[in-house]
Amino acid sequence: MSTVFPGRLRARDIDRAETATVLDGAYAEGQLGAAEYHDRIAQARAAKTLGELSELVADLQTPHARRVRAGRGAAAATASGYPPGTRARTADRDAAGAVLSRAFGEGQLAEDEYRVRAELLADAVTLDDLAELTADLQGARPAPVPPPGRSGGQGRYFAVIGAAALAVAFGTFALVQREAEPRPAVPPVAAAPEPAAPMPYAALNEVEPLVIPTPDLVTDAGLAHFVDHYRTEFGDTVADEITLFPAYARVTRALPGQPNRKVTYTYRGGFHQDSDPTTRSVDTPTVDLAAVDTAAIGAAAGTAAATARVPDGVVSMIELDVQSSDPLEGRPAVSIHVGNTFDESGWFVLSPAGEVLRVWPFDG
Repeated sequence: MSTVFPGRLRARDIDRAETATVLDGAYAEGQLGAAEYHDRIAQARAAKTLGELSELVADLQTPHARRVRAGRGAAAATASGYPPGTRARTADRDAAGAVLSRAFGEGQLAEDEYRVRAELLADAVTLDDLAELTADLQGARPAPVPPPGRSGGQGRYFAVIGAAALAVAFGTFALVQREAEPRPAVPPVAAAPEPAAPMPYAALNEVEPLVIPTPDLVTDAGLAHFVDHYRTEFGDTVADEITLFPAYARVTRALPGQPNRKVTYTYRGGFHQDSDPTTRSVDTPTVDLAAVDTAAIGAAAGTAAATARVPDGVVSMIELDVQSSDPLEGRPAVSIHVGNTFDESGWFVLSPAGEVLRVWPFDG
């Protein structure tokens, strides 16, 4: 009898849905940029095996990723229990920023060194990147062991730090960003504080961001709120794909006035363009928010836990797009995803009018 390795087992719809839920959480925590998130979601939908799905979340911080070996035991896990190559969250960058601020105030770092590390902090992608920025500081958490194949644990980051610090000293500072999706840069420090008074990391941001409160977007009121703002912003209600989370939304649509170009926007009380325009087929199928019965969809979201059979489940995401798989291929539809704190999840698809078309319940 032939043996089928676990990674080669065929994936179920529920497996794809659970992977999508993990990706949603990683995106919300800052582990993935917009382009990476959308690419992995597309791969999850098309995945045929459990191995393919596993690869999509292998470098993310999830409860199941802790203590996963980082390469035949040659690389130790970080203090958090994750392998060094694991993606960093926004919270991890903030914690590293606090370490840098304290080290600066204590005199461990000169002003130019602190400034350069603060700039690099905004572009850190993995936990290993963050550890390299704080590994030589007193009071920092233990740095992770670099994964196999890297030469000199602090080579890349501290080579840049050394060169950049010299450039700052001569007034010719230049920093080459990595080709990762840009994150907000940390403005330079105007003046060094007294050694006894560390400068808080938050003080680097001179201008407080404007936060516009929005209702929960996966509710009846939130959906109606979003549709009204969308119509006001773009002058229409058409999009290629819309993904709604409780606190924000993602939209991919044709660039207004240019049907052969598409862009991605983030909505957080207002629309922000996340990407440069890229090529778009003029016959790309679209969904029309005007055809969505927000009251019916909101009602379905209110009973989603029962529909998807997820104990104590809450709606994590609502998608509006044109389905690409049987039996709904080519039809505009609304997908509601449900999950709970035990990583149990399920989802179902409705027509824009709110009719339940198909359910992938939690199979536990």
